[in-house]
Formats: sequence, C-alpha cells, structure tokens
Amino acid sequence: MTAFLVANLAPVMFGSMLLFLLVGYPVAFALAACGFGFGLIGIELGLLSPNLFQAIPDRVWSVMSNDTLLAIPFFTFMGLILERSGMAEDLLDTIGQLFGPVRGGLAYAVIFVGALLAATTGVVAASVIAMGLISLPIMLRYGYDRRIASGVIAASGTLAQIIPPSLVLIVLADQLGRSVGDMYEGALYPSLILTAIYALFIFVVSLVRPDLVPALPPEARVLRGWRLLGRVLTSLVPPLVLVFLVLGTIFIGVATPTEGGAMGAVGALLLAMINRRLTFRMVVQALEQTAKLSAFCMFVLLGARVFSLTFYGVNGHLWVESLLAGLPGGEVGFLIVVNLLVFFLAFFLDYFELAFIIIPLLAPVADKLGIDLVWFGVLLGVNMQTSFMHPPFGFALFFLRSVAPNRPYVDKITGRTTAPVSSAQIYAGAIPFVAIQIVMVALVILFPGMVTHYKADHPVVDLDNVEINIMAPAPAAPAFGAPGGSPFGAPAAPSFGAPAPDFGAKP
Repeated sequence: MTAFLVANLAPVMFGSMLLFLLVGYPVAFALAACGFGFGLIGIELGLLSPNLFQAIPDRVWSVMSNDTLLAIPFFTFMGLILERSGMAEDLLDTIGQLFGPVRGGLAYAVIFVGALLAATTGVVAASVIAMGLISLPIMLRYGYDRRIASGVIAASGTLAQIIPPSLVLIVLADQLGRSVGDMYEGALYPSLILTAIYALFIFVVSLVRPDLVPALPPEARVLRGWRLLGRVLTSLVPPLVLVFLVLGTIFIGVATPTEGGAMGAVGALLLAMINRRLTFRMVVQALEQTAKLSAFCMFVLLGARVFSLTFYGVNGHLWVESLLAGLPGGEVGFLIVVNLLVFFLAFFLDYFELAFIIIPLLAPVADKLGIDLVWFGVLLGVNMQTSFMHPPFGFALFFLRSVAPNRPYVDKITGRTTAPVSSAQIYAGAIPFVAIQIVMVALVILFPGMVTHYKADHPVVDLDNVEINIMAPAPAAPAFGAPGGSPFGAPAAPSFGAPAPDFGAKP
C-alpha cells in the first residue's frame, strides 16, 4: 500500500478531492482538507519536506493583495444596486411593450434585458431571480408555453457568465495570468453572438409553433407613441450609458477593471438616487450580499491555493501534463478532451469550483501546446456556462425554481387561476439552450478570430528582426599613481583655469 501511494499520490489526491465535492462537503474546506491531509501523508512518506506548509502564509498574502480581485465586489455591488432599485422591472416592462406586437416579443425582451442585466450585474443569480419574478408571471398570463418561458429566462440569466463584466472572466484571467481587459475584449463577440442565437431560436419557434410564443393582445399594450418613447429614454438609456461608460473605459485602456468596477458602483448609486429609489436598507442589503459572495470567492480561492501547494509538491501538475499532452491529435485532441471533461464536471461543480480547481491544471498544458490563453479562457467560460443549465443540477434552474409558482394561483390582472410551473417543465425548457451553448463552444473552436481580435490593439514584435545596439564602453581611467590619475579610479577633475571639458564633442 505504501509503495502504491508513493507512486500514485497525485491521482489519489485528485480523486479524493472530487469525492469530497460529490458528497456535498463545502468546496473551500474540501480543498483545504485535501491539501493539508495529503501534505501530511506526503511528509510521512518522505515525498515532501516538513517545511512545505511554511509557504502557505505567502500564498494567502498573494490572494489578499491581488488588486484584480477587487473588481469582484465592485461589480457585484453595482449589479445588486441596479437590480434592487427596480431597473430590471422597468427594462422588462419597457422592452416588452416595445416588442409586444411581435410573436415571441416577450421572449425577445427577456433575452435583451438578460444581456443588459448581464452587462450590469455580472451575477447569474441576480439576473435569473429578477427576471423570474418579473417576467415569468407576465409570460404565463399571456399564454406562453411553460417550457419556452422557463428556458429563455434561465438561459438569458446565464449570459451574466460570459458577457463582460462577468465575474467568471475576472477569475479566469487571474488563474490564467492574463489581463482582465483582454479577457473582456475577447469575450465580447462570442457573448453577443450567443445572445443572437438565443433570439434566432425564439424566431424559429415563432414560425414553427406560433401558439407557444404569442404576441401581446391589444389590451395589454398600454404604452404607445410618445409615451413609449419617453419610457425608452428614461428606462433604457441610463443603464446603457453606464454599461458603455464602464466597459468602454476598460476596453480603451483608460481604466483598469478594478477602477471600472468602482466607477460602475458609484454610477449605480447615482442612478438609483436620480430615480428616487436609493434607500439605506437597499444599500445595506446590497453590501451584505456583496460581502457574502466575495467571501465565498476568497475562501474557495484560499482553499485552492492550499490544495495546489501540496498537489504541485507531489508533481501532480506533471501527472496532469503527461496525461493531457500525450493525447492523440495534439492540440485538437487536447481541446476535445478538455471540453468534454469540463462539460461533464459542470454537472456537479459550479463555475467558481471549476475555475479554481481545473483551470490551474489545464493552463500550463495549453500554454505548452501554444494555445492562446485568452482564447482558451473564453472557450472554457462559454463551456462552463452550461454548468448553470445542466438538468438536474444547474444552478440557474434552482434559482428559477425558487421563484417560479409551484401551486395554482390567481393572476392579479386577469383574475384567472393559473397553473403552476413544474420542475420537469423547467428542465425540459433548459435542454434546447444547453444545445445552443454547446454549438457556441464549437463556433469558438472553429472561428478563433472572434476572440483573438483583441490582439489587434497590441503591438506585434517580430523577434526575427530585432536589432540590439550596444554602446561602446567609455575609455578606461588612468590607474592610481599614473599621471593625471585619481585615487578612486575616476578621471582627475580639471584644475581651476584649465579648459572646461566639451560635453557635446564627439569621441
């Protein structure tokens, strides 16, 4: 048994960590427990030095002093203020009225508002819960199929995972050692294309089965003409300006993601104040939720640092590298296996767990194969988006289940009794959108230029034509004791009355 552990401690450690997670043990503590436990085993077996754990304070400090991670609480706070100030409700009502006469208009409104909320909140839970509470009763009221309504709400909420300023992209950039700005810029086109494919799916459904996504009846279209234009200007323009202000300054390099997040948080407070919806209680609630999410992220990251310290100490990274680098097919084979691995792990792990556990093991192999790490991060970000939609463990489905009606209720507008939404209908509605997300993964692989366009702003250095010019050394000073010499080896200072040296003269 001892010989087996000595030879296979890395795979045993990795398998034990997955087992801890599958039984429901808290992620941060599961990672730290595996790190400490197998560290002690490694010391006992003579594979590790007892001084190993002296590196832990340095690793903790590297996390706590990471300025990039400050963007997480800033963007979270910005999103929570905008969501709790009623912006989501105003947006859905306005866009719903705008698209009301069109079949599938409410679904288009949910997709559009979901993308906009994703660009302001960056938090999947906030987007799904807000749209579930606001739009689901309206869609049920006007005859939408429950599967379509549930699927489009959950899928649009998960856009917060990939549309900048996504928290996932911040974490991926940190784990891959790349710029958050580059990650944001690289993810922009894939996120917009994914949003467009969602809308295309609704368009196809409206052609094939128009009864599943009916238009709003005339009596429900209460806003017309100038009233609708005024609502658009007051409800839609301010959050769009805030999004472009925050992301635009990051993309052009004026502000770092942390500074952009801070500016966005202040902008959200100003918008809430202008709309006369800023209250002390709302700010306190937003701060509490921000602290909880940020603390969760930090604890998982600290646990991952403890785990990786021991895992790297027993050459676990070399085991993973030999396992993946030797796959048939080279780069293509590596990408296929990695995406399948992430897809199936997403059934059981959420995006933070995948980012902190799996990405540090995959990044060195990808870098060794010559894969652009920003493109690799965006690809995995799109793939990990499915972790929110996988039946039956998808978190977006859980969030929607928590706010969807689970028993018959009387609609407050029509007065009719409305049937509940079952969990089976929520799961069935998620399946087409999971398929769309898988198609998006394939598109990113087939057309890498949609991500690597971020390089256009970076200067290209041709290493084959680099010219290095080395200046000739200055003449040596006379030795000590030589005529005109200085006791310290420097040239003798000119005597008073002697001609001043010509500093502009050529040698």
